[in-house]
Amino acid sequence: MASLDEIREGRLHKLELLKAKGINPYPAKIPRDFSLAELNNDFAEKETSGESFSVAGRIMALRGQGAILFVVLFDGTAKFQVILKKDELGEEELSFFTDTVDIGDFISVTGIALTSQRGEASVLAKSWTMGVKTLLPLPEKWHGLTDVDERYRKRYLDFLMDDEARELVFKKSKFWDVTREFLKKEGFLEVETPTLETTTGGAEAEPFKTHHNDYDLPVFLRISVGELWQKRLMAGGFPKTFEIGRAYRNEGSSPEHLQEFTNMEFYWSFADYTDGMELVTKMYRTIAIEVFGKTEFTTRGHTFDLAHEWPQVDYVDEIKKQTGIDVTSASEDDMKMKLQELKVRYEGENKERLTDTLWKYCRKNITGPAFLVNHPALVGPLAKLNADGKTVQIFQPIIAGSELGKGYSELNDPIDQAERFALQQKLIEGGDKEAMMPDMDFVEMLEYGMPPTCGFGFGERLFAFLADKPLRELQTFPLMRPRVE
Repeated sequence: MASLDEIREGRLHKLELLKAKGINPYPAKIPRDFSLAELNNDFAEKETSGESFSVAGRIMALRGQGAILFVVLFDGTAKFQVILKKDELGEEELSFFTDTVDIGDFISVTGIALTSQRGEASVLAKSWTMGVKTLLPLPEKWHGLTDVDERYRKRYLDFLMDDEARELVFKKSKFWDVTREFLKKEGFLEVETPTLETTTGGAEAEPFKTHHNDYDLPVFLRISVGELWQKRLMAGGFPKTFEIGRAYRNEGSSPEHLQEFTNMEFYWSFADYTDGMELVTKMYRTIAIEVFGKTEFTTRGHTFDLAHEWPQVDYVDEIKKQTGIDVTSASEDDMKMKLQELKVRYEGENKERLTDTLWKYCRKNITGPAFLVNHPALVGPLAKLNADGKTVQIFQPIIAGSELGKGYSELNDPIDQAERFALQQKLIEGGDKEAMMPDMDFVEMLEYGMPPTCGFGFGERLFAFLADKPLRELQTFPLMRPRVE
């Protein structure tokens, strides 16, 4: 088998053959009247008319020898067979094609529609034009790129050779299109909010830090999709808003977590978390049906149906049921002992982190769909208190053992908010990198008044669960460490 260097040398020789004949191997444009998908749709009409036309694409397969060649072209819309015959092109031209063209090259073919002897829709070539002469070969057809690292580094080849990987890109686009269309039909206005912030708000996560040279000021990449900004829009008289955009968190990677991802957040004035649960149920079912054509899924070892009723799971009661710990009254030492007993690794030793770690242990046992409610106030610094004064009005869709979204009855009491920010500041001073940065300008806005509001957000993790794929697999171009030569 020839080495990659030997293959490249052979193709460079073919490149010189093209140039010697006065052919530009990299023209700015080649003849193309319509896409291969359009040709496929209108094939009967094209064959009946007998008119000549031009199509173009990358050669994905090439077989035959002597008087006839069969070529499969792909242009990103469809694959289509082209037949090159000595009787049509002439012996010299067909021989030149054989001597200079390889699988992977882009060509244009001008010819007529013809059904082959095997009954396959084809183009009978009258002439051809080189579009791009490739110097490196495509991966072997049946195995593609089997090394995961290589697949992610050469994602363009992965998409080219793997129909499922390419189809997931289209499906993910539809996922966000359906989300956007659903919210607009419900009367939400799409907005844009800053991605560079002087304080990060709306979530508890370690941010990426950078520097604004013009203002000589440290700034952060946002960790939420404009939560505190969209709430300012509520105060400004916008009744319903949403944003779909990128968020960034300088945290570890896992099948469910990445440092850069797409999220959606909506804010709805004069609504609370019960209204939010009703709308989110409807939205998730709509996404499932319109994107995946079903409501029943199997993923991460769980089988669930989004068309079923969504019961409410009490945060404190569920942890107590599964671990025996009441997180509203247990000491930090009690929580640590329980986590050690359960052989659960934990980071951070304050009560908020320990409570969250206990919940994460419990959630994997819940198939759902369900809504997690009544979180301890400590883990919801932006949510309204319940009447008990200990828990808050948060709702989280629980599906296949994971939270696939989060919403609140948003806190709009400026005094309460200032006190909770003060508590977050103490956590920061204690070394908690994920505690929420206080935003006193936001508190000032609340003093002017924000209407009762429901906010909710979800990310592409929902798509990953419904597609039953790791989140990294669904990134078009995952972040990779530079290759060490």
